[in-house]
Amino acid sequence: MEAFHGAGWLAHGFHMQAHSHTDGQLVYAASGVVATATAQGTWVAPATRVTWTPPGFEHSHRFYGLTDVRLVVIPAESCAALIGHPGVFMVSPLLREALLSMTDQQKSRSAQAVDRLRAVVIDELIEAPDQSLHLPEPRDDRLRAATELLRLDPGQSATLAELGRTTGASARTLSRLFHDELGTSFIRWRTILRIHHALAHLTSGRSVTDTAIECGWSNPTSFIDAFTAIVGQTPGRYQATLDPRGM
Repeated sequence: MEAFHGAGWLAHGFHMQAHSHTDGQLVYAASGVVATATAQGTWVAPATRVTWTPPGFEHSHRFYGLTDVRLVVIPAESCAALIGHPGVFMVSPLLREALLSMTDQQKSRSAQAVDRLRAVVIDELIEAPDQSLHLPEPRDDRLRAATELLRLDPGQSATLAELGRTTGASARTLSRLFHDELGTSFIRWRTILRIHHALAHLTSGRSVTDTAIECGWSNPTSFIDAFTAIVGQTPGRYQATLDPRGM
């Protein structure tokens, strides 16, 4: 299969149905946000990150804000150098420029030039830290019911005990399930969920204060601290980097 690369603008809320590829795929939102969902969970990537899906994994995409999406396919024979499961990686300045250059529709590049750029991309990904805004999917019915309640209203302040009374499990049981099945704490999982929603709100033009309140933070300062720690930049800085057409 010939390796594909390309670019295009996708409307806010655009959903690409579940599918799979025989090659690996990188999806980069140069502006806007892309969420990639698989059976293993959901990954979210603003412009500071790029999503990676290896060959054979069924996945879907949803885009938030008017998204400048860049798509690069990594031929199957080159995928062994990268991780064998879906993930999200930090985008270094060099990786960003390589992705943008490789998908620039205004420039005509030879196959050899594209191969050289792809080699740079792969080298950068090998060195890039895996910093996934990842929400793993639960298997246990009680935990699945609890996380679904949180997904329906990320801003709610329900405790584990309150969620347990609704789902038929004790707070201790839910806490254990979060650690055993999802590899994280309840607080951390809910924080990542809230950051997912915060990215979508900020991309659509909501203010930092309104986003903080809607996503469950008691004040903008605590939201800014959490957002910066996970995303790597403040909410205000993130909004400032968005393309005006995406607002």
